[in-house]
Amino acid sequence: MSQTLVVRNQQRTQRLQTKYLRLIVRELLTKELRRQEFELGIAIVGNEAMTRLNETYLRHQGSTDVITFDYEGSGHGKKLAGEIFVCLEEAKIQAPRFGMTWQNELARYIVHGVLHLCGYDDKIGGARRKMKREENRLMRRLTARFNLERIKGEPRRGRTAARTH
Repeated sequence: MSQTLVVRNQQRTQRLQTKYLRLIVRELLTKELRRQEFELGIAIVGNEAMTRLNETYLRHQGSTDVITFDYEGSGHGKKLAGEIFVCLEEAKIQAPRFGMTWQNELARYIVHGVLHLCGYDDKIGGARRKMKREENRLMRRLTARFNLERIKGEPRRGRTAARTH
């Protein structure tokens, strides 16, 4: 039984508590979704990196909030395997529209990506509504259990604090 989970902060504008974020995602996978086998990489990226990914792999112009690469297929099997890329700048832009913090929005993007790996689809109306209901349910559960504000790391202070987690 493999439970590999890697969370990387690949942008440089905001420090993140990647260990805490990894704890949240592990709880999502094992407790909420009851997944015991997974190989998942999550990368928090900046706008430029997300634009490159979006244009290269999805042929869409500009940035987006989340892109999921599923390496196992439909998500209906026992094992989840894939990579999720989430854009921090998009979270910071979109959060005020929904009256949320960027940390909450970032967590929502990760939940959304994980649901895609579980086989949920948001292309068609009925499937999109089903996915959104599940996303909302999971976010309620996670926000009841975790203080998402803790995702934010300490502010950067010059070159010595510019390391990533």
